[in-house]
Amino acid sequence: MRGLLVIIASLLMAAQAATAAPAVDLASDAVLEARVNEVSAELRCMVCQNQSLADSHAELALDLKNQVREQLRAGRSADEVVAFMTERYGDFVRYRPALKASTLLLWLGPLLLLAAASFALWRRLRENTRPEEQEEVLSPERQAQAASLLAKDT
Repeated sequence: MRGLLVIIASLLMAAQAATAAPAVDLASDAVLEARVNEVSAELRCMVCQNQSLADSHAELALDLKNQVREQLRAGRSADEVVAFMTERYGDFVRYRPALKASTLLLWLGPLLLLAAASFALWRRLRENTRPEEQEEVLSPERQAQAASLLAKDT
């Protein structure tokens, strides 16, 4: 039984090692890797969606990072690489999409929400500071009736 567990554990470790991403030789060109990380930090992982390519360890993110590396190695600028990725995957791949008609709401949305919340708060405060409506004045008969009711209680 113990031998079977050792064999299963060994197979699991071998399978994990086989599925690991290939190591990239970072020591060969530190300047290139710094540029790859700089560009990858501006691009969103399409799998994780809340991490940059530089931070993600998803298989697709590693593939995209390798594409960035190859394009930079081929002599393309960082802007050209970002433009290529945007053309291929859309504006969503960028953490800071370009300001254009299709992304206008994305850029102005937070300001519009802030303005709407400020307006709602202003109206609410204004309603609370208005002088209250004058209370209805009781007729002499109603005042006498109220006085008699209060007198009965005491």
